[in-house]
Amino acid sequence: MAGNAPEDDAEGEAPGLRKIIHVDMDAFFASVEQRDNPELRGRPVAVGGAGGRGVVAAASYEARKFGVKSAMPSITASRLCPDLVFVRPRFDAYKEASRQIRRVFEHYTSAIEPLSLDEAYLDVTDDRLGIGSATRIAQLIRQEIRAKTQLTASAGVSYNKFLAKLASDQNKPDGLCVIRPGEGAAFVAGLPIRRFHGVGPRAEAKMQALGIATGADLAGKDIAFLRQHFGSMGDYLFRAARGIDLRPVRAHRIRKSVGGERTFAEDIGSGAALRETLENIIDIVWDRIEAAGQDGAPVRGRTVTLKLKFTDFRIMTRATSLPHFVAGKQEFAQVARALLEAELPLARPIRLMGLTLGNLEGAEEERQPRDEAQLSLL
Repeated sequence: MAGNAPEDDAEGEAPGLRKIIHVDMDAFFASVEQRDNPELRGRPVAVGGAGGRGVVAAASYEARKFGVKSAMPSITASRLCPDLVFVRPRFDAYKEASRQIRRVFEHYTSAIEPLSLDEAYLDVTDDRLGIGSATRIAQLIRQEIRAKTQLTASAGVSYNKFLAKLASDQNKPDGLCVIRPGEGAAFVAGLPIRRFHGVGPRAEAKMQALGIATGADLAGKDIAFLRQHFGSMGDYLFRAARGIDLRPVRAHRIRKSVGGERTFAEDIGSGAALRETLENIIDIVWDRIEAAGQDGAPVRGRTVTLKLKFTDFRIMTRATSLPHFVAGKQEFAQVARALLEAELPLARPIRLMGLTLGNLEGAEEERQPRDEAQLSLL
């Protein structure tokens, strides 16, 4: 079974398999605040706005013990944790820490796919230092991040992105988990279905009704059954239940859009709460837009799209396309706010809000996957 940190994970690897690390910083925003303000250390901290209009953008592990989660209304978080300390976001501090972490990654590989300020995939199949062992590289990366930023990171090591991401969440916080070739299907079999990326509450409820509660249950269904009940998602579920993921780490990729979304712990409907949530999403998505660019410049796009999912799961999208590339964060925010204001007041509360920048200027072509070895694991 998957372990915490064997000294050499290179032995016995199938030829052609990738060596993938998924690094995920622990409670990143809140941890930066606790690092920079000693009075916050050991205390439950929420990054976000306090009061009835506020929304939690991030929560420390001390706060999570009380059930405080990101995207939760601040008033709910305060009720769950009366001693919760709210701090306003400082995105400049988070971006600076993220840049330090990125430099650590670049010491070992150029194949880096950032997902956000605090999360990235690394392909270390051919690492720059010739270390050879992905597990050893993950250990060194975590040690170097701690030494240079005073922050902790969790890492997952495996032969594909799906398994590496699952592994990084297995021993949080400040943990390391390794899933070796041949172990993926067995690891996935023991997981509850909600651990699968893309399986939200609605899909989980549907699966439970079909008798699917774990990865093993999912693996027991053939692809025709999964396609019948889950449409195009059925193919992904079939592969995931067997630990198969053919996606490469895309250090340079052609994107159609860059965005993000948040599902709320409680439905929200008031204009004030919606506006506060949108401001948080604008900050998060613009950071991703900057991270997705080249040479420190953000990607350029012309279309801003707002996504709202209502309590009845109906999805509404509204978009504005400009005759020019979005000039910067200020214009991006102005367009996003206008899209939301045009829909207020909402007929019913929402459970999810998302924002994307699309119609992007092209980037370098992504590399072709080396998938033969992974397919052989079937």
